Amino acid sequence: MKSKKGITLIELLVVIVVVAILAAIAIPMYTNYLQRARRADGKTALEQLRAAQEMFRAEKGSYSTDITQLRGTWGVPAVSGDYAILMNSATITTFIGEAQPTTARQLPDGSLFIDQDGVKTPADKWAK
Repeated sequence: MKSKKGITLIELLVVIVVVAILAAIAIPMYTNYLQRARRADGKTALEQLRAAQEMFRAEKGSYSTDITQLRGTWGVPAVSGDYAILMNSATITTFIGEAQPTTARQLPDGSLFIDQDGVKTPADKWAK
């Protein structure tokens, strides 16, 4: 009797199915990881905005209502990675900063917010 060496079509199909299952698990996890990594740019810029507002308040006695003042003097960026840094509402006693996604790859993640008290929303996106 001769011994035959090689692989059968069924063995090849089993390997393809296993690789497909692993890819189906790994690709979404990797995409989620990249989205969280890009989110860090927005978080950092919002922390910069809050720090700049606190410095402005310490110097002038109130929060700035004009984000361009904070960009020029305290270096708050207009854009950070995939996020535009905005100030949604601002009075002399309150402000709300927003990191708004500017790219299609980050749009599903949504905006990040911070206020004068350091309250960060949505909380689940700041925790990760």
